[in-house]
Amino acid sequence: MTRRSWPTLLLLVLCLAPRGLEAQAPACGAPAELLEPGVPLPAVARAAAAGRLRVLVVGSASVLGPGTSGPEAAWPARLEAMLAARRPGIQIEFVVRGRRAATAQDSAALLKEELAKQPYDLVLWQTGTVEAARGLEVEEMVETLHAGLEQVHAAGGDAVLVDPQFSRFLRTNSNVDAYREAIRLVAAAHAVPLFRRYEVMRHWADAEEVDLERAPREARVAMADKLNDCLAKALVVLLRKAVAEARAAPAPR
Repeated sequence: MTRRSWPTLLLLVLCLAPRGLEAQAPACGAPAELLEPGVPLPAVARAAAAGRLRVLVVGSASVLGPGTSGPEAAWPARLEAMLAARRPGIQIEFVVRGRRAATAQDSAALLKEELAKQPYDLVLWQTGTVEAARGLEVEEMVETLHAGLEQVHAAGGDAVLVDPQFSRFLRTNSNVDAYREAIRLVAAAHAVPLFRRYEVMRHWADAEEVDLERAPREARVAMADKLNDCLAKALVVLLRKAVAEARAAPAPR
């Protein structure tokens, strides 16, 4: 990396950093250990140095913000807005592809379609909820994720896997832990960060910070908006840390 590119990268690290009260309790109070990426995002760092970041989000309906006050309240839209508010001189482009009841195979098809159009610096792949709810084959999901992540890396991009959302109904009526563990192992195999959405949402519900399932009917839209906003804030923290890890990594010889 050239000496001239370091200021730009530092600006992205700073623009992703939480400010004000968020610095004291980032991501709506989610435990810091749940937001550790574990691995860097070098493609994101390179894109930041070049002044342009392309992000692709794929998944099921929740990437579109069902039950919220509108599309702009969905977590990908909120994440884009938060990054844009903190991006001095960096052009950020978000593409969001998802649909109701989309499986990993469905979202992998969307991923392939988008990668054929242009490369992306970062892919956020939300998966596992539909498989767990339907009791679909874990191994089939795993094979799909492996193939999709290989495509992302072959195109020169980074990826973050987003595991299932927490709900008491899902916990009671499915073997969701098997899918969560499988996604964790896939993330480890490909050295990509895992956003542990299930544990983060469970923490919020237990702490009575954000609990969509127990919200009164008249408060559900506002609670859905808050949930999506908090998810975006949590992802900002994870991405900030992963960019910082990439910045701190020694340059290849």
